[in-house]
Amino acid sequence: MKTPELILLTGERGCGKTAWCLELIRQARAAGLHPAGLVSPAVFQDGVKTGIDLVDVSNGESQRLAVKRAEADPQSSIGADTLSWQFDADTLAWGNQVLERLRTPELLLLDELGPLEFQYAGGLAAGLKCIDDRDYLLACVVVRPELLAAALERWPWGRVIRIADRLAESRRA
Repeated sequence: MKTPELILLTGERGCGKTAWCLELIRQARAAGLHPAGLVSPAVFQDGVKTGIDLVDVSNGESQRLAVKRAEADPQSSIGADTLSWQFDADTLAWGNQVLERLRTPELLLLDELGPLEFQYAGGLAAGLKCIDDRDYLLACVVVRPELLAAALERWPWGRVIRIADRLAESRRA
């Protein structure tokens, strides 16, 4: 059996990591592969990021993962919130179930594993186990630059791909 490969995709906020993952999914399907996992596209309202969805890559099912703290219901806090975002406990539980049901995907995508997973063993913690178990052919995990060292310590076999900041590149052009 082929050794599983791991890509750690990193870049600053807003640089296009999720768009990169969505394009990888599109190309994988066009090649006849069956990608699985979770992506978390931003939700915009009037040009402002107001939420984050969680999408099951295999079937397109989507649930609201988080809302901006200013719009969040203070009574629904689950203890996994950040200063800016309030996460939905039911959506996190659903996302973990999606990941726990995976069986040797050809392409596994996890967008993203962040502070909730690496620092608090919460969030989509089943994603950490999926990568630890190496039960995939190719996995692509989105990791923030500030958590890249922790990801490489946990998964030293991972290959890093950095996405440049689109805004910085457009200023240089």
